[in-house]
Amino acid sequence: MKSNNIMTNQAKILNYKQIGTGLHVVLIHGLFGSLENLNMVAKQLSQDYCVTSVDVRNHGNSFHVDTMDYTELSKDIINLLDYLAINKCVLLGHSMGGKIAIQVALEQPQRITKLLVADIAPVSYPAHHLRIIEGLQAIDLSQVFKRKDADTQLMSFVDDIGVRQFLLRNLVLDSQGKFTFKCNIDNIALCYPQIMMANQIPTNKVAYQGDTLFIKGSNSDYILPEYKEAITALLPNSKAKIIQGAGHWLHAEKTIVFNKIVLDFINS
Repeated sequence: MKSNNIMTNQAKILNYKQIGTGLHVVLIHGLFGSLENLNMVAKQLSQDYCVTSVDVRNHGNSFHVDTMDYTELSKDIINLLDYLAINKCVLLGHSMGGKIAIQVALEQPQRITKLLVADIAPVSYPAHHLRIIEGLQAIDLSQVFKRKDADTQLMSFVDDIGVRQFLLRNLVLDSQGKFTFKCNIDNIALCYPQIMMANQIPTNKVAYQGDTLFIKGSNSDYILPEYKEAITALLPNSKAKIIQGAGHWLHAEKTIVFNKIVLDFINS
């Protein structure tokens, strides 16, 4: 079942894909990604659960707007849960999606039975994607006739071929057969300072008391020991698992291990 930028009387609804049956699990991707990024997780989980994967605003096939603070990003998820009549669910988010998941849990704790956060902490981060944004905005799409052309242009900004391949999954052909970006690069660039901000407990709310699992790649520096105090302040009932040999893209690099950790936690 799929939705594409549905407009209700109250709000636009994020694009989503839903597979499987049973208790609900909702998956939220990271910056520059789309719901397809967590397909290998969704496929495994859908054997036992109803899995809803979403495109965050300004990403994938969801709507484009020029604000992306975590209150609004979490409200988008809450609006989708309302639309799909999901009263209770497990939330799993990777990177930026992890921060969105945390904010949803802080906003509506009674709705989130368990929370999984993949390789991110609820803290402010330095602006380490600026070169990527610069590179994506510098691509001259009029000179892109095949994906390799865009890769060549991006190469001087982004050294890692794996990162370039991930970013260029956003390139799609329009109705005229010309390449365009599925995500809204300009809006993401504009909102980037908001995306790097820390999570905050909403006014008149308290810390999320539900079971929370942070999953960290051993080769990633997104979750550091000095973030423990900030994590505990927002998510006091949290623990962590480390996947050896994995970096920030741990769900793609170590899919079998990642999926086992997720399933064990949900089933515990």
